[in-house]
Amino acid sequence: MKVAAGIPTPSGILEAALYVDDLPAAETFYGEVLGLEQIQRAGDRHVFFRVGRSVLLLFNPDQTERPPTNPDLPVPPHGARGAGHVCLILTREEISTMRKHLLDWNIPVDAEFDWPNGVRSLYVRDPAGNSVEFAEGHLWE
Repeated sequence: MKVAAGIPTPSGILEAALYVDDLPAAETFYGEVLGLEQIQRAGDRHVFFRVGRSVLLLFNPDQTERPPTNPDLPVPPHGARGAGHVCLILTREEISTMRKHLLDWNIPVDAEFDWPNGVRSLYVRDPAGNSVEFAEGHLWE
């Protein structure tokens, strides 16, 4: 695929969004179970967590599908239904530790394997059914 000349290339992903139907359950999973730093909660609309230099946005689609009511924040309606996916970076050793930690919380492992390039991945589901992957950071190198 050819990149168009003169088009700025983004340097990374600032935020990623998953949609959940039960914010308190998601808040517990990502905050208490995974230990992510919660940076914002807005009623039953959303809860946001810091992940390194990025932010994981968890939205209730019933709320975000509605048109904005604040003219100072005219975020367009958005939302998705069904399971999404996010991949969080851990070292191989940290993946092993996370696996034990998740099993201690009775969270079943969906899959765990090494990719053809030798990178380890571990997959689980959050309370909304989203696929949460933990992988070594050099997966795409």
